[in-house]
Formats: sequence, C-alpha cells, structure tokens
Amino acid sequence: MTDQDLLLSIDNGTQSLKALVFDAGGNLIAREQVLFTAYFSNQPGWAEQDPQVFWKALCRACRGIFAKPDIDKSRIAGVSLTTQRGTVINVDKDGNPLRPAILWLDQRKCHGLPPLGGPWGLLFKLTGLAGTLAYFQSEIEANWILRNQPAIWAQTRKYLLLSGYLNFRLTGEYKDSVGSQVGYLPFDYKRLRWARSWDWKWRCVPVRPDQLPQLVAPGQILGTVSRQASRETGIPAGMPVFAAAADKACEVIGSGSLDPSVGCLSYGTTATINVTHRRYIEPIRLLPAYPSAVPDFHTVEVQVFRGFWMVNWFKEEFGFPEQQAAEKTGVAAEALFESLIKDIPPGSMGLMLQPFWTPGIRTPGPEAKGAIIGFGDVHTRAHLYRSILEGLAYALREGKERIENRSRKPITSLRVSGGGSQSDLALQLTADVFGLPTARPHLYETSGLGAAIDTAVGLGFHPDFETAVGAMTRPGDRFEPNPSNHRLYNELYHKVYKRMYRRLRPLYEKIREITGYPE
Repeated sequence: MTDQDLLLSIDNGTQSLKALVFDAGGNLIAREQVLFTAYFSNQPGWAEQDPQVFWKALCRACRGIFAKPDIDKSRIAGVSLTTQRGTVINVDKDGNPLRPAILWLDQRKCHGLPPLGGPWGLLFKLTGLAGTLAYFQSEIEANWILRNQPAIWAQTRKYLLLSGYLNFRLTGEYKDSVGSQVGYLPFDYKRLRWARSWDWKWRCVPVRPDQLPQLVAPGQILGTVSRQASRETGIPAGMPVFAAAADKACEVIGSGSLDPSVGCLSYGTTATINVTHRRYIEPIRLLPAYPSAVPDFHTVEVQVFRGFWMVNWFKEEFGFPEQQAAEKTGVAAEALFESLIKDIPPGSMGLMLQPFWTPGIRTPGPEAKGAIIGFGDVHTRAHLYRSILEGLAYALREGKERIENRSRKPITSLRVSGGGSQSDLALQLTADVFGLPTARPHLYETSGLGAAIDTAVGLGFHPDFETAVGAMTRPGDRFEPNPSNHRLYNELYHKVYKRMYRRLRPLYEKIREITGYPE
C-alpha cells in the first residue's frame, strides 16, 4: 500500500451532508457534517430544494475536513459519493439546474394521464394491475414537470438523480453509478441497466435516452475531480471518483451483509429491511429489487415510508416536556424518550399501532392510513411512544417474512443502522419482536462506510468485496431476544397486528372516497 492510504466518502442525506475519511480497516478517521433545511414547500405536500444547497454543503464539508490538523489530503487515494434516493434534478445544456430539485419526500401527483395502450396496456389490464400502473404514472416527477412546466422540460438537457448531479459537479461528466438508480426512471432493475427500447417504462416516463447519464458499476471509476471542483471543494484535482450506490444500498454492505441470511434494518427517516441477493427477487409484485452497492447483486427491500420520521412526529406533537429539557440539558430530546418509556412493559398494555402515516404504492397500498387501537384509561403518551417503536418493528417483521417467502432463504440475524439504532431500548425491542439476535454495526456511519468499501475495492486496497466487507465491517453491541417478551410479541403480531390492515382496509377506502385523502 502506498502513502495514499485513506478513503474519502461523501454522504448526502435528507437533512445534512457528511464528509468522512476512513482507512482500509473501516475505521473512521475524520468526520465533518454540514446541516441544511431538508426542503421547502410552496404547496402542501411538495418537497423541493435548491440543488446549490447540496453542492455548497459538499464543498463546505470537504474544506472543513481538510482543515483538520490530523488530515493530510495527500493521503486520500480516492473519493466516492452516496446520496438520498429518488431526488431528481433537471439541468440545461451547461449543467445548470433549471428548477428546484424534487425530493423523495414530495407527494405531488399528476392525475389524468392517458392509460398505457397497446400490448403493455392490455397485459396490465389482464393481470389486474392497471390501477397500480396508473398510480405509478401519477407519482412520476417527470410527468408532472412535463405537464405543468413544459418550457422547463423543453430546456432539459439531462434529467439526473442527486447522485448524478453531484458526480457531474465533481467530474464534469454525466455519469452515475448503477447502484444509485432508485427512482421513477426507465431502469431495468433485473438486468441493472437502462431499460430496452421496447420496455413499458419508456412509455410511462417522458425521458429520452440521451437525457440520462452513462451508468458505471459500483467500484469502477466515474471520472476524476475537475480543476473547478478542486478549487471549490479542496479535493485534489485528478483524484479518481468511484461509483458507489444509494444510501440504503451502501448501508447494507457498510453493516456487513453480503449474505441473504443477514437482514439489515435501517431505522432512518424511511425504515427498511434489506438483504443482499445475487438473484433478482421482487418482495412484492411490481416492487423491484434495487441495485446493490456490489456489482451484479441486488438489495431486496421492504420499506415503511417515513418510518422513524414518526419519532420526530411524536416529538413535535407530544414531546414538549422533553424538548424543554433538551434545551436546558443539551441532551437530545430523542434520548430523553428512553427514560420516558423505561417502565412501560412490552406490548404497551395492548396499544397497537399500524405505522402507515404515509401510504406507499404497494406496501401496503395507496389507500392506507395509520391506526392505533386498544386505548384504555391506563395509557399515556409514554405507551404511545413505545407503541410507535413496536409498530415499526412489526411492520419490518412483516417485510422480513415477505422477503423470506419470495427468496426461500431464512433471515437468521439482524443488523440495525440509522438514527434509531443508537437506542438500546429500540434494539432490544427489535430482537424481541423478531426473535432474532440483533446487532448494531461497529460504526454508526454505515452509508459512508459502504461507499468507502466501493472505493477500497476500486483502488485495489482489497481484492474483492467479500474481503473488503470482512476487513472493514464488524458487529458492535449485540442484543439477544428475551424469550418471554418474544412470546408476547409473537401473539400480538399474529393475532392482532397481521389482521389489522385487512380488517381496516375497507374503512380506509371509504375515508379516501369521502375526504379525498390520501389521493
């Protein structure tokens, strides 16, 4: 190994961007975080952000990390980028953004689009999926821009994910990682490339092939840092930029999972359960397996949209005492919730929560709403908070069973990353609900570490991904399931939770029919 023995990862999340420096053993050497407002909303349900916010945060974070006295930038051998998924940016012929980025949190719809015609339309009708396809079309950001801002669409030279935009700003080339392609794009998830010309996706998304970036496999070079980017970021010009993957995919390998027996839970804004598979497996019909951060692999995922966002929802709506205490003590309000529920028994005295505050296309369905049942006069806001954690764990356990049913391979252990993984109580509760040993990775920054693994393999620091993951990841604190708690949760899960949605679905549909919410 040369004197260039360090790896730079850039991790662009929803509310902050981090520049992270790792060594070849997966140790975090330095970290610089830049916070920003997640989005602005000019209309209810919209979520947009000026793309310059992300680029300026990247520049500031990199300059900050190179200003640290113990970081010698000449030791950095390569850089890679991981970002939030599904955030799209239109740029003109000079690469300048034409409008604000539409974030993955955006809930606008484009209704009234003509149904898909021809053989594909007939096929979707015969399979009973025409309604799902219409909902899919209404969700596509490009359809909304074309219909509502046709002048902007006419000027769009490239239509990029956030990863593609930032890679362009770093290298000057319109290239992006295969592993970052998660969004409403004409991408062939099974073959891990842009869809073939006859694929139905091209008939749903108004994007031309020339508007999309060239795709590069994870671990391969996307380009080198341009002189302009070097002046703005401080990253040495000519440094190789390697393809990594989207944040969730990077979290999976950063948590240490290359085997489908290890389920990776992400307790972030969106809660997910993922496993890595070489085979393409749709956990739910029409819900694709996403690209992995490892070439030719897939991450099979089930998500609870706005999962651990519900903790923030609870804080804003019910956590005023903890917010006040946090201001006085300097301790995060979320940490104070731990003591709030330390005496609340497993099962929350029968309070059961279904965490579908924001519906998905197929999980469980566009008509879904959240529900809390089982209230009694014994229940307090502390019971409500614990029921949120339990409801999320139940939903992810249901996702685990969907994955196992489709893959025919059992998940025998869990790794948990994301903000919620810092809670011992949440991890013990997870072990108890699933009945499986549960560990947090040795390092909290699993997404950035996953990107560093891609860079390490690309540079030859490790000969292959199996070796790199083995050398750069390891389990941290481990939580074993409590047998009596698991028995209680098992009964509540099978006899109550799994029956809730089916019984409540007709009421959800009536609510939508009467009120128009959700659309």
